[in-house]
Amino acid sequence: MKTPAAKSRSSAADRLIARTAAAIDAAQVYDVATVSALEFAPKLSARLGNRVLLKREDQQSVYSFKLRGAYNKMLKLSPQARARGVICASAGNHAQGVALAARQLGCPAWIVMPRTTPQIKVDAVRLLGGRAVLHGDAYDDAAAHAIELAAQKGLTMVPPYDDADVIAGQGTVGKEILEQIGEGPLDAVFVCTGGGGLLAGVAAYIKQHRPGVKIISVEPEDSDCMAQALEAGRRVKLDRVGLFADGVAVRQAGALPFKIARETVDVAMRVSIDEICAAIRDVFQENRSMPEPAGALGVAGVKRWIAEHGGSGKTYVAIVSGANLNFDRLRHIAERAELGDGHETLLAVTIAEKPGAFRSFLKALGRHPITEFNYRYATPAEAHVFAGVKFADQAERDATIAELRRAGLEVRDLSGNEMAKVHVRYMVGGRAPGASNERLFRFEFPERPGACLAFLSAIGGRWNISLFHYRNHGAAYGRVLCGLQVPRQELSECRATLDALGYSYWDETSNPAYALFLGAQT
Repeated sequence: MKTPAAKSRSSAADRLIARTAAAIDAAQVYDVATVSALEFAPKLSARLGNRVLLKREDQQSVYSFKLRGAYNKMLKLSPQARARGVICASAGNHAQGVALAARQLGCPAWIVMPRTTPQIKVDAVRLLGGRAVLHGDAYDDAAAHAIELAAQKGLTMVPPYDDADVIAGQGTVGKEILEQIGEGPLDAVFVCTGGGGLLAGVAAYIKQHRPGVKIISVEPEDSDCMAQALEAGRRVKLDRVGLFADGVAVRQAGALPFKIARETVDVAMRVSIDEICAAIRDVFQENRSMPEPAGALGVAGVKRWIAEHGGSGKTYVAIVSGANLNFDRLRHIAERAELGDGHETLLAVTIAEKPGAFRSFLKALGRHPITEFNYRYATPAEAHVFAGVKFADQAERDATIAELRRAGLEVRDLSGNEMAKVHVRYMVGGRAPGASNERLFRFEFPERPGACLAFLSAIGGRWNISLFHYRNHGAAYGRVLCGLQVPRQELSECRATLDALGYSYWDETSNPAYALFLGAQT
């Protein structure tokens, strides 16, 4: 996070801010845009001890603020330029904004998109009347092709952010915030930032009319071109950008947005992927809407700001900038949301490979909710556990880890290990050549404290557990995969014990997936 020193603007900077604010007052966007709601968020506010308001740009017809800037830019073109047509390069929200604005104005629009663009986005552009042109494998390829087509066909480029008319259109979001707040208190506005068009417009308008309000730019840690530019005092070009928050995955801030931002932005903040996921979940719990990762940056910023600065009774606005979320990302978001708030901790623990050791480990862990459990026989002497555990706070987490270590267990906290979170948690397991007489069972455990311990108590020290995998899926029953070392002559007794336990279970020893990936090779 970077907090610039108090700004003393030059007269030229004052004129730029005043000119931008005046252009926002004159911007025409409401033929396509609506005045989006500024909603009180009661659950977030109660939890954070401050008044949090959400500016719902995800409610626009294309589920993003981008139509504002595109329409304002295209409306100001000459009739001749509009008749020839416009073009842009985009695989996201800007593409839909340009296509919608073109349909409203009766203007031909070419939208150049990488061939890797999800079909749902290509279809959305075509449904709005845009001419989707698929070219190249990445955005840079599409952008270069758009420039070539513009020259060949005499088309006008509609930039996504680095343009005065686009900035003026996006800045109407800031104008609406002040109109909706009225004379009420407003301490800070948190703005998601990519190339900087929305940031520049909102910041210029609010600083012109209410200069005491803080403007806080929020970017992902792995796509922070504006934060780096403000810290360096010049625009910088990132070698690479993270793609999780694809709506703000920009390598270099726009020239004009940067020029405005360095005069108006009070703080440039970075948040992690886990914090973004937690913010998406928070918005869903608040109003059952689902912002895209870039759209949740403002909420993530509010939470980080309050965690670091404390205080209460302040009024903060977070702009929810868009909701064009790919459905297949929901699983990843759900997995990472608990880590983003620090509620889930990922632990790697080495325990003795002997009957009863697993049960002793769970007793040492206590009654903390377990979200995930991966256990696999490693050697005749030891086994490895990968566990997700919920703690109320950092103190409880530290005390529990200390207790485990006092019990003689080797414990590592992997909550900050990106490889572990993205890959290893799904790869724990594998073959265990030394696990003889292994039988594989699939269970449904009731989701209640002590269910796993009851299972281990029933098994007792009779049969060694060689594999155990559990993941909480938010349902009434948890799904468990368990390997037991059961000699053939004891198999009927084992099944009778499992029947008496009362949990639904299936013998998966003959499952081909087990033979291929987990069972001992013969």
